[in-house]
Amino acid sequence: MQLVTITTDFGTQDFYAGALKGALLSRTPGLTLVDISHSIKPFDIVQGAFVVQNMWREYPEGTIHLIGVNCVYGQGIRFVAARHENHFFIAPDNGLLTLLFSAIDPADLRNLPADPSEHFAVKNIFAGAVAHLCEGQSFETLGEYAAPLLERISIQPVITPTRIRGTVIHVDNFENVVVNISREVFEKTVNGRSFSLFFKRNDPITRLSANYCDVPVGEQLCLFNAAGFLEIAVNMGKAATLLGLKVEDVVEVSFE
Repeated sequence: MQLVTITTDFGTQDFYAGALKGALLSRTPGLTLVDISHSIKPFDIVQGAFVVQNMWREYPEGTIHLIGVNCVYGQGIRFVAARHENHFFIAPDNGLLTLLFSAIDPADLRNLPADPSEHFAVKNIFAGAVAHLCEGQSFETLGEYAAPLLERISIQPVITPTRIRGTVIHVDNFENVVVNISREVFEKTVNGRSFSLFFKRNDPITRLSANYCDVPVGEQLCLFNAAGFLEIAVNMGKAATLLGLKVEDVVEVSFE
């Protein structure tokens, strides 16, 4: 049974997500559809890439991942299919795939036919591509070779011997604040030294926690989350609101 994950900015109060799933099942009955999220902020390819990046490897090889974020129609808009580590990714060419993967072999990219005059073209584009793959046809015959993808460069932390300057890249449903500092970068830079984590005008955090409950309820903490990124949180509280943090805010770790 073919697994298909769906990540979109369609929301759930309108018909779009339901219509997409109906089109998929009409073309290919028996699919197993997995809703990852339909609550990506409208047009936010950075959030969309972050969500997909941290979930796709949990699924078996051969899974098809549909990413319907910022599907803005206009002259020159195109949709592409990408093959990576025996998974398939179908998305608009709007920079999201270059955020998701540092490099994709051109042999693993295909253009997908699209009618820009169709109001909800993504529905039929996705359904057609999924049907093609499920019918046992080759990836190579999905479409023509794709030109280079539209590039969107992710913001990287600035690292010096005494500090790391990072950026908030995501605020999750619990309002935990995710920073673009990976555990690997942090541990390599800290090298056994003590640290202070500064953000806004809040008191610095000076130790890593393993769990949210390592501090009393209502107190701030930092830890590395399941995706391996530095996270600022408040035990049983909403860190983004309480600490005044939002996406693209600067966070700085200094070492002593």
